[in-house]
Amino acid sequence: MDGFLILSLETSTGCGSIALTRNGKLLAEATTRPEVTHSRRLLGTVSWIMQAVGVDWSEINGIGVSLGPGSFTGLRIGLAAAQGLALAAGIPLVGVETLDALAMACVGVTDRICPVLDARKQEVYTALYRPGDGNGYPVRLSADQAVGPDELTDIIDRPTVMAGPGVAVYKEVFTKNSCIRLLPASLAHPRALYVGLLAERMLADGLRPNPAIISPKYVRASEAEITLKQKKESEQRRETGKLPE
Repeated sequence: MDGFLILSLETSTGCGSIALTRNGKLLAEATTRPEVTHSRRLLGTVSWIMQAVGVDWSEINGIGVSLGPGSFTGLRIGLAAAQGLALAAGIPLVGVETLDALAMACVGVTDRICPVLDARKQEVYTALYRPGDGNGYPVRLSADQAVGPDELTDIIDRPTVMAGPGVAVYKEVFTKNSCIRLLPASLAHPRALYVGLLAERMLADGLRPNPAIISPKYVRASEAEITLKQKKESEQRRETGKLPE
């Protein structure tokens, strides 16, 4: 068959998914239960979906993986699995930004697009997009950022469709702005399907990064990183005599 056969993994939220796509079409997609950790289900689901479609590793042309932002643990697990599979099978691996894939869920939208993921700590991960020129691929207008829902609501000054898991969490805030139209979270969720479609496009464009050097896109420092930084700063202050022992 013509076209790239892509295995894609999406683990940026508690509800992960795995998909097989070829030539822009979905062959199969499986969603793992959010209450079961990705590490327990991921590789088993990959094997199951390949068997269900009837393909083996020699037929797969590449792997796409969601890079984030999103759940720190989920992203690490998904990328580690994707890197291991790509290196073992000797096939390309491409990383897809989670918000790019989420923006693709806004099919038929003609206004500006604002995907939102719950970042915890009273913040959302977001970026702005404009609809594509009929090819289904939204065009990015801004970089990813972690921002408070009130601040995000205040800067929206034109008709904008907001979509993603963050919509349900901060619905009351977002609806204060009449420029914002909300898509139900059930209609726009991070999916391996969109990761696969974007990965196929990237591979078709000749992108072949080294799987070993691909890293997650966290946007915001993890709790462990923040704690370590604070500890180092405290130690430095003690060494300079600015903090009592």
